[in-house]
Amino acid sequence: MILTVTLNLALDVTYQVPGVDWDGVNRVSAVHRRAGGKGVNVARVLAALGRDVLVTGLAGGPTGEAVEADLRAAGLPAALHPIAGDSRTTLTVSDLPAPGTTPPAPGGPGAAPALGGPGAADDSSRTALFNEPGPEVTAVELAGFLRHFASLLDAADAVVLSGSLPRGVPADTYATLAAVADGKGVPAIVDADGDPLRHAPKGRPAIVKPNAEELARAVPGGGPAEGARALRGQGAQAVVVSMGADGLLAVTGEGTFRARMPYTVRGNPTGAGDSLVAGLALGLVEADPWPDRLRRAAALGAAAVATPVAGDFDPDVYADIHPQIIIT
Repeated sequence: MILTVTLNLALDVTYQVPGVDWDGVNRVSAVHRRAGGKGVNVARVLAALGRDVLVTGLAGGPTGEAVEADLRAAGLPAALHPIAGDSRTTLTVSDLPAPGTTPPAPGGPGAAPALGGPGAADDSSRTALFNEPGPEVTAVELAGFLRHFASLLDAADAVVLSGSLPRGVPADTYATLAAVADGKGVPAIVDADGDPLRHAPKGRPAIVKPNAEELARAVPGGGPAEGARALRGQGAQAVVVSMGADGLLAVTGEGTFRARMPYTVRGNPTGAGDSLVAGLALGLVEADPWPDRLRRAAALGAAAVATPVAGDFDPDVYADIHPQIIIT
């Protein structure tokens, strides 16, 4: 079983608006509302791949109740810890091209020539994400969650710690949770930004997964490889850097690997990193060689871009792009 932790759970609202007028009034063509937060998105992908998952995190108020109801409706097992504050809502506005327009996309730097595979689209697609800060969490509520988390680890084979932290939660909390998991022999993946990312290596997680921009903020100066090596030097066992169309960079105890994409998939990138993390979690529990882990993770990330809602992935895009990803 893979346990996913989302301390800043959300009700995700996605508006699809073809041809957004960013300065005017728009008509929404489709609306999606469902439980979200990075760990929830990871759990959705894992469940779609047939893996046992358990969602945990902090939930409160009417929005928290809506999140719990949606998790039940989706058949995602959850063991959430209650708080007094109301959970947050996020809004994504996705400016997708009109149906039937999927011209081939150019390959990214270092990639193979454009293949125009499934999900490829032109550069007109844009997505804007609006995230509320989340509720205020008390010290008593956080202490209760830490006890709750430790009890859930007894049935877990791996844990994913991802997303922002709500107000009142210390920046080193992911490091604390990773260390608790490590003490019970459960490997942890941390996907975070800012101070939570900077603190994460102290908990000796199995994998830290920043994107290139997050890594540059956490370790200023130098390139992705230097930043990844710095996080490893601080305690992370492996660092996987997602670089969008440029694929993945992994600095591990077994060497440094690059995963290069054969073509660019454009659409809604909001949940791409979460699908990628789901692939890494699968590779972790199945003890796959690093090239296999990275190929599956990169393919899942690309396949997520081709769908309008975070937590989904396009199986046709996944099947097409997976064997074409180049690992060096």
